[in-house]
Amino acid sequence: MNGPFKKMVSNCGALTIPAATLIYLLLSCTVCCALQSDIDCLKSIRSSLEDTSNILASSWNFNNQTEGFICKFTGIECWHPDENRVLSIRLPDMGLKGEFPRGIQKCSSLTLLDLSNNKLNGSIPSNISKVIGFVVNLDLSSNLLSGEIPVNLANCSYLNVLKLDNNWLRGQIPPEIGLLGRLKTFSVANNQLTGPVPNFINATFPVESYANNQGLCGNPLPVCRRPAKKTPIGLIAGVTIGVVTVGIAAVAVGLFFYLRRVSKKKKKDDDPEGNKWAKSIKGAKAIKLSMFEKSVSKMRLSDLMKASDNFSKNNIIGSGRTGAVYRAVLDDGTSLMVKRLQNTQHSEKEFVSEMATLGNVKHRNLVPLLGFCAAKKEKLLVYKDMPNGNLHDKLHLVSEGDRVLEWPLRMKIGIGAAKGFAWLHHNCNPRIIHRNISSKCILLDVEFEPRISDFGLARLMNPIDTHLSTFVNGEFGDMGYVAPEYLRTLVATPKGDVYSFGVVLLELVTGERPTYVTKAPESFKGNLVEWITHLSGESMLQDAIDRSLPGKGYDDEVFQVLKVACRCVLSAHKERPSMFEVYQLLRAIGERYNFTTENDILMLSETDDGFQLEELIVAQDVKEAL
Repeated sequence: MNGPFKKMVSNCGALTIPAATLIYLLLSCTVCCALQSDIDCLKSIRSSLEDTSNILASSWNFNNQTEGFICKFTGIECWHPDENRVLSIRLPDMGLKGEFPRGIQKCSSLTLLDLSNNKLNGSIPSNISKVIGFVVNLDLSSNLLSGEIPVNLANCSYLNVLKLDNNWLRGQIPPEIGLLGRLKTFSVANNQLTGPVPNFINATFPVESYANNQGLCGNPLPVCRRPAKKTPIGLIAGVTIGVVTVGIAAVAVGLFFYLRRVSKKKKKDDDPEGNKWAKSIKGAKAIKLSMFEKSVSKMRLSDLMKASDNFSKNNIIGSGRTGAVYRAVLDDGTSLMVKRLQNTQHSEKEFVSEMATLGNVKHRNLVPLLGFCAAKKEKLLVYKDMPNGNLHDKLHLVSEGDRVLEWPLRMKIGIGAAKGFAWLHHNCNPRIIHRNISSKCILLDVEFEPRISDFGLARLMNPIDTHLSTFVNGEFGDMGYVAPEYLRTLVATPKGDVYSFGVVLLELVTGERPTYVTKAPESFKGNLVEWITHLSGESMLQDAIDRSLPGKGYDDEVFQVLKVACRCVLSAHKERPSMFEVYQLLRAIGERYNFTTENDILMLSETDDGFQLEELIVAQDVKEAL
């Protein structure tokens, strides 16, 4: 027995998986199918570049063909160590020669590319956005690249970092690059560039970013100047008269509209711009809320304000780092949830673009996004209402009259939430890392089906310079959910989400809060994970279980889920399972409740090789265990 299944068992004790699940996995996954496109991607890189240091030739052995074998290659990092899906390629200072390797396009999940300090020549591909469409960090500095910077680079909309310094690039920096709203690091120093520098919409860069390009001008460099030309005196006089005439007319028109505006000020409604708050993802004039029997259309911001009593504090049903959530009840009785985003630094155009992406992210275990609104500084998201609130409040009984959640219901919530997070990690393109997982972001519908909220909002909230385009806004919220490696690097990863979800599982099993453990001695000052980690032996772990759960016929299941949680919160992120593996294990533990069906797994895998591959990994481990 080896691989992730072995790690799970060895770390947390024996984990019994029902025989029916083992048989299903073995029968449904009999052939190993690696992601051949990513393998072909690396083969293309090795064949197209001259490897003067012989590092790639000695390290990149394609004769292995075991699961995840390319993840052990020098400079390669995968989304999961046992999955041939390349996350990043770091090959600096390798002495590589040749043109930009266009075969990188086959690494379709790539988010970071570093080929700096080599001897790459030729030009940057004119269709670069087709080659590295989802790359967030691109470093081609200190090479021998020539030609112009392609305009198409502005279509790489996920870029946080762009380094092209120390090359032989010439011509003008395409002004369209200034529209890259996530860009936080940019350098084209030591080239042969000319003309004005771009006007970036969300960032400013120092003089050092443009140093030693004699022809560049514009802020923060000296002002661009045009060659002086002699102008006829008659033309000057004519222009002067024209300007004065136009100025007088402009003042008159401006005064007219000002007085008109003042006279109608009291008649204005709450939406001064008359904007309709909800535009459909596909650009229709008004969104139809298909989740309700009666569609809501052509609603304005003023209607939404009326439904929420002008966003009264009395209507706040939740709050967090991304903003407050209000309940809004329409005239026909329809109940909605409205999130007012705070501290978002994106323009309205960027916001609408992000909504176009999020509007297409649909899954049974995600809170449905019904519409959005951008009016001046207000950016609102409209969701379907979740009448049973969030998991945190149900677990910790914050409202009077709340009943303790029974184990089968906790199991249902854990499995459904794991499925939703696994879908975000493995099925979305580009993959979505939640970055803010907690029991508060897991909402419960009328049937207590878990629905994940705040997915995809990381890109809207003060993005920082990380290769996954996540955010930090000066606080970490509930520190009990934050993975230890994030505090060191400020880089969000899928394994960071796994850690946070592991804390949620600990909450489900222990009933304790992440940062305050009532069962711990008074001298203990740590959080829930630290408390569980310091417990030794099964008997002590049994004592950590919520007192309302033992003795009701669920003891074995509860303890198995505790073991899965232990695995998720390991301090070494590489030893944690993937979110898909977490879902598979929880699904196996709760198989008798029939919360999921075989169709659920097929639905998850039918559009994504990543799910199919990870099923095969689990099946192989189970086979070896037998």
